[in-house]
Amino acid sequence: MGSLEVPSQSPDTIKVPTAHYEFGANFLDPKLMLIGRVMTDGRLNARVKCDLTDNLTLKVNAQLTHEAHYSQGMFNLDYKGTDYRAQFQIGNNAFYGANYIQSVTPNLSMGTEIFWLGHQRKSGIGFASRYNTDKMVGTLQVASTGIVALSYVQKVSEKVSLASDFMYNHMSKDVTSSFGYDYLLRQCRLRGKIDSNGVVAAYLEERLNMGVNFLLSAEIDHPKKNYKFGFGMTVGE
Repeated sequence: MGSLEVPSQSPDTIKVPTAHYEFGANFLDPKLMLIGRVMTDGRLNARVKCDLTDNLTLKVNAQLTHEAHYSQGMFNLDYKGTDYRAQFQIGNNAFYGANYIQSVTPNLSMGTEIFWLGHQRKSGIGFASRYNTDKMVGTLQVASTGIVALSYVQKVSEKVSLASDFMYNHMSKDVTSSFGYDYLLRQCRLRGKIDSNGVVAAYLEERLNMGVNFLLSAEIDHPKKNYKFGFGMTVGE
């Protein structure tokens, strides 16, 4: 639930309250996972994950809409080796991509990614590294598209984790950073973050009973006067 901006001739932006509802169904098997979501505005999201072998996995992600040229589909083939992972991607709009990540030491991994978008005739290459211990995880990503991203997660205790990230876009000169937390209680899990644009978000997942979870989420953007609130229920084993 939130608000929708409506164009107006006056300098003041008109916001109309709006809400979307979603119905989801999951099928889980040791080697097959099917997830579907249907929105009231007609959008359909589907995910398929199938383990072809112990090392090879097929993933399919699709979003279907009534609007022309907005439907999307993506096929992934993931191969997991003893100390490396490789992935090949193919999607609509003549998208092709591949990535590879190699474990250099028990704590350090490094990898690269390439993509080609045929319809827009755009290509790119990126490099990434990840360092982790029992108490922290740090990542670095650099791409030829002008993106530099850093993230850091620190495990304070068995129930509390803190995280921060930083992103710089050389093309648009945009800089964004955020700070977040993850607090695990006996009956619920609370997560939240605040970023450099003044956006505050919070997410609460409370366990009401065995297999029944209640969800609450909220996002407040004071500079843009944009406020969102949502709730949900998850029922399953």
